[in-house]
Amino acid sequence: MSSQLVPDFMENGENFAGNREDIGVGIGENTEEGRSRLPSSLIWAIAIAATIFFACSSLRHALFQSTAFDLGIFDQAIYLLSQNQTPFSSLMGIHILGDHAAVIYYPLALLYKIYPDVHWLFLVQAVALSLGAWPSLSLARLAGLNQEQSRAIALIYLLYPVVFNINLFDFHPEVIALPALLAAILAARLNKLVWFCTAILLVLSCKAVLSITVAAIGLWLFVCEKKQRFGAIALLLGVAWFLIASQKIIPYFSGSEVAGVGRYGYLGKSVLEIIINLILKPQLVLGKILSFDTFKYLFILTLPVIWLLLPFSRPTNLKYLTALIPAIPTLIINILSDLPFQRSLAYQYSVPIVPFLILAIIAQAAAIKNVSQATSLNPENIQLPKIANLRLKKIPIPQLWLGMQLPKAMVIWSLIIFLLLGESKDFILYASRLDTWQATREAIAQVQTQSSILTDNRLAPHFAHRPTVKLLSQISPQTNLAEFKYILLNLRHPWPDTEKIGNTLANQLKNDRTFQLTYQKNQVLLFKRIAA
Repeated sequence: MSSQLVPDFMENGENFAGNREDIGVGIGENTEEGRSRLPSSLIWAIAIAATIFFACSSLRHALFQSTAFDLGIFDQAIYLLSQNQTPFSSLMGIHILGDHAAVIYYPLALLYKIYPDVHWLFLVQAVALSLGAWPSLSLARLAGLNQEQSRAIALIYLLYPVVFNINLFDFHPEVIALPALLAAILAARLNKLVWFCTAILLVLSCKAVLSITVAAIGLWLFVCEKKQRFGAIALLLGVAWFLIASQKIIPYFSGSEVAGVGRYGYLGKSVLEIIINLILKPQLVLGKILSFDTFKYLFILTLPVIWLLLPFSRPTNLKYLTALIPAIPTLIINILSDLPFQRSLAYQYSVPIVPFLILAIIAQAAAIKNVSQATSLNPENIQLPKIANLRLKKIPIPQLWLGMQLPKAMVIWSLIIFLLLGESKDFILYASRLDTWQATREAIAQVQTQSSILTDNRLAPHFAHRPTVKLLSQISPQTNLAEFKYILLNLRHPWPDTEKIGNTLANQLKNDRTFQLTYQKNQVLLFKRIAA
């Protein structure tokens, strides 16, 4: 970290509350700070982060480690839209709007009209994730934090493990919603109604389930932020889109209930039934909420920003934690799911929580600043909590709490946790599969454009620009293989869930006169159907 981004507060004689020039900053001055031009150091940080994100996701794809679920699904749908074809996902067997009602695919298809390439998605994702640092800094300045603290907040956002991990895990449209959520809060606090509505509509276009987060933002703005007009708009739009998407759009295009309903089978068979049971039968979820799995999830969520849970003074009464209210719906959805990976920082499910962790950090820093000003900038004068009627003032632990809230300490801590929880370590695993990389490239080069193909989860993303690409998990012994022109298998490094299917199919095809083995190297096999 450069000295410009993370100044040494001890050498400058500054404490966690900021320097003297920040004392007494009025609301009008804070508003101007929120609108002010980005510092060059943050512009560089955003540019560097976007470059790293793009390079990592592109390298993962080039190493044949991206997956059909979810990159192949979105890439195929957006490609078909760009070709003015129906965006029917052969990998899912439904129209793409039947998945998450994400209308954002349609404007994304305009990029594919320039040139159809999956790297557009990697670029959009990298830029969107990196841009979240911009409103993070602006919100911090608007709250009255100084430049050093605000830049630290932006860096903490970029170092939060979910931001890097979701970039590495294929492509997901909700990454576009991450900076849009922060921008919506900024617009509300600046009383920019048009920008607020634009940001909210962008969030809703990314994924149907985000409508619940938008509704929660509306409630929070209305009650806690005293922004009744903005809150009412968000609440109305969130509830309306939730009902339209879950009850009309998704059933119409998929022919069934919302796909995620199956993860909550113990609560009901439809969205409305699940909501009713949550209200009328709370005993069904108490076991999930109070489980070790839930506490572990909450721990890893807050570990990168652990100082949020370190009490520093009585006067604040932890009011800064109200910024986490809009994250509650996503927390509940993830906690109640039967699928453990929804409670992992390696996947996209925790993305809607990140903006509100950043807001809570900002609110806490602002609260500390107010307390420190009220005590003449002397941390020793801050009233500390009592335990058994004994003051903890002379015990060194509270000083550690205060030290954790120094910008430099927060960034260093975030970096340490990023190194522990970031998925960059996966590249070591990718390197262990390089022995079939060249063979896979040669086999792919022999597959004709637009021809139908059957393959596994890791190879399918490289064939998404065609109407028919399917996975081994979609076939059974009774499946008619005549619909496929090609079948590509990697028997040395198969997708774990379909390893047995691949071996069985390879033996079957070797004795099938309708298919010819046209390529074989390092257990990479390419079969081509012989014309009748």
